[in-house]
Amino acid sequence: MKDSFLPNVAGPGRLPAVDRLLSMSTQTQTQKRSTQLLDVLAGYDQLLIVMHDNPDPDAIASGWAVQTLIEEKLGTPTRLIGGGAIVRAENLHMVELLGPPIQLVLSVEVPDNCATVLVDCALGASNQLLTRSATKPVAIIDHHMTECQDADVSFVDIRPDVAASATIAADYLREQQIEPGPKLATALVYAMRTETRGCETHHSPLDNAVLVWLTERAEPALLAEIENAPLSRRYFADLAAAMHETAIYKDTAFCMLPHAAGPEIVGEVADLLIRCRGIHRALCAAVVDDDLLLSARTERGSDNACLLLQRTLAGIGGCGGHGHRAGGKIAHVNGNRHRVEKMHQQVRQRWLDACGASAETAQPLVPPGS
Repeated sequence: MKDSFLPNVAGPGRLPAVDRLLSMSTQTQTQKRSTQLLDVLAGYDQLLIVMHDNPDPDAIASGWAVQTLIEEKLGTPTRLIGGGAIVRAENLHMVELLGPPIQLVLSVEVPDNCATVLVDCALGASNQLLTRSATKPVAIIDHHMTECQDADVSFVDIRPDVAASATIAADYLREQQIEPGPKLATALVYAMRTETRGCETHHSPLDNAVLVWLTERAEPALLAEIENAPLSRRYFADLAAAMHETAIYKDTAFCMLPHAAGPEIVGEVADLLIRCRGIHRALCAAVVDDDLLLSARTERGSDNACLLLQRTLAGIGGCGGHGHRAGGKIAHVNGNRHRVEKMHQQVRQRWLDACGASAETAQPLVPPGS
């Protein structure tokens, strides 16, 4: 599952900047959005599709679908790239089984007459290659709620009301009558599944229609194998530690690990905690390498996870995501034990303040000796 670490976060409802972007993407109502995208990209010699760092299933599948669309309709040489690494067991297994044409790189140089397409990530987000290379994309395809300061982009299709970027990209294929093939269809279905876990269960009419279309083309056996990927013993050690480190403050949960082997545990623990009866808000954090990674969850019908995490990290980190699932990062926090403990106390107090909870009500999730 993914948490997108974006620099700006939406509160409840749609932001004015998002409305501007949406109006741009719907200005030609009589023309399919996929056709608008193809028209914008048609004059370029080559194309780069850029995913966010440490790409998750939604970024991989939506980027793969957009690449398929471009190559089928335009025949333009196209690369699908992202930064960082793929770390979660299921995501690695998905890549091994399905073989998406992704390339993980340290940096990017955009040649002349090359268009860049940003998928599943916001313009200006710190966790993507184009921001770090000061390159403005020609097109953006995304479903996150984000505040965008610069909307001067030729093609923008941002739909916060759909469950996944994969929905948008799959619909492009459907509009253009392009068959995705069983492996791409499986990747798109899996992406939609990962985006609708926890309390983020909303499916728009488009999600439902696209899911029916894809399910007829996907491979159920491959989906089952991806979802049951082998896990390392260190994963279970981190999971056990997280359960013992979690404190409950009436209806609010907080967990922080001084160190974790990989970032996947942060979101997975948050997903587990929000399922605990009586918990309406949950935050899990862990130091991974040199950064503190955070995942927030809220129960459906309650608070906005993005807004709570924005309040928690104001001035010290960046965050973003969805109404009930959000992620964030505080960079370069690793150091001695005292420094990590100080950060623990600061983040916990900020989270409790954002949630209106009191530290005096703390109870362990797992009683000592259990």
